[in-house]
Amino acid sequence: MTPHTLRPAAGAAMDTIVPRKRGRTLALAAAAVMLAAAGALALWYWLPSGLQVEGRDLRIASVERGIFRDDIAVRASAAPLRAVILDSVESGRIEEVYARDGELVKQGDLLFRISNPQRNLELLARQSELAQQISNLSTLRVAEQNDRSQRQRRLDDLAFALEQADKSCARQRRLATQGFISAAALEETCDRRDKAQRALALEQASNLAEDKVRGNALGQLEEAIGGLRAGLQLVQATVDALAVRAPVAGRLTDFRLQVGESIVTGKNVGRIDDPARFKLLAPIDEFYLSRVTVGRQGSVIQDGRRYPVRVGTVYPQIKDGRFTAELLFTQGQPEVLSPGQSVDAQITLGEPAPALLLPNGAFVNDTGGAWAFVLTDASHAERRAIRTGRRNNAQVEVLDGLRAGERVIVSSYGGFGKSTRLRISQ
Repeated sequence: MTPHTLRPAAGAAMDTIVPRKRGRTLALAAAAVMLAAAGALALWYWLPSGLQVEGRDLRIASVERGIFRDDIAVRASAAPLRAVILDSVESGRIEEVYARDGELVKQGDLLFRISNPQRNLELLARQSELAQQISNLSTLRVAEQNDRSQRQRRLDDLAFALEQADKSCARQRRLATQGFISAAALEETCDRRDKAQRALALEQASNLAEDKVRGNALGQLEEAIGGLRAGLQLVQATVDALAVRAPVAGRLTDFRLQVGESIVTGKNVGRIDDPARFKLLAPIDEFYLSRVTVGRQGSVIQDGRRYPVRVGTVYPQIKDGRFTAELLFTQGQPEVLSPGQSVDAQITLGEPAPALLLPNGAFVNDTGGAWAFVLTDASHAERRAIRTGRRNNAQVEVLDGLRAGERVIVSSYGGFGKSTRLRISQ
């Protein structure tokens, strides 16, 4: 044996490649997946599906076929049919108060009196100015009359002179024809007649022009006096307004003035209400704004009697989700009715008709009638899109999305958030 053959073997020659066991790994992975699926199934089984809610907190109703009554019930308050607002038209200090809040007053009754020295001074100034202008007008008329008399005497003198010149000219013409006077003397006499005629015509024209000028002056002065009279009437009216009187008969309301109190122009001091005739003011949900129109009929039941009403005015301004309608009695009103008293009224919007119905509930306001939670079994409910139509205080008309007999949660959805499924605990 040679030394080469006795050399020990290398380490690489001693390693042996062992194949991997892939089947065992796959089996372990499959087992893990099955365990995870089983856990998930168990978790799904033991945990509630959807938002869990208490059944006793829910109001559940069935969809039914019935007659939809197209009317609404409202709580209205009585108000006077006619009311006149009392505002102060002058400022000043309250000197006297003659009426009390709640009293019945007649038209023209004195309510209170205001003192305002400035208005009295203005009245005196206007009266003085008017008196001065009237005096000026009187003086001008007297002067115009005197001047007219003088001018009339002047016209009379000129007319007499012309008449005498005409006679003299006629006599001279006869004498000249007979040859007793010369032609020159006749011509001189006739010239004096022509001069007198021109003087009279000139005086007449001057008088006409002067009459026109004086007439214009008198007219302007009379117009100015008319303006002063109108101004005086206005000032007198403001002074008269210091004594405030009732513009109409009725019951004095919200009238609480005190002697010595200062008051400014435009301040509201109360109103006068019609004590016998009333109307109703009804706040109505804005959903009905397009359907409550002037002329709609309704009724009020009080003390066992029915009183027909109609919508007289609709005020479309929305406040707190409501608008106001004014209801007028058409065939008498309750015998006992006071301002502010609340009564139940019903407004008819259409004729009764068959329909698929749900009770009106808070869910309508929460969803706008666009969807609802429908029970799939005794302990589960799902969100479903629906379409609703008309509604009254007790009923909602269902147009699509629900069938007769299905059960729907009609109470508030405020605590459900964005959940699409509910699990109802019994």
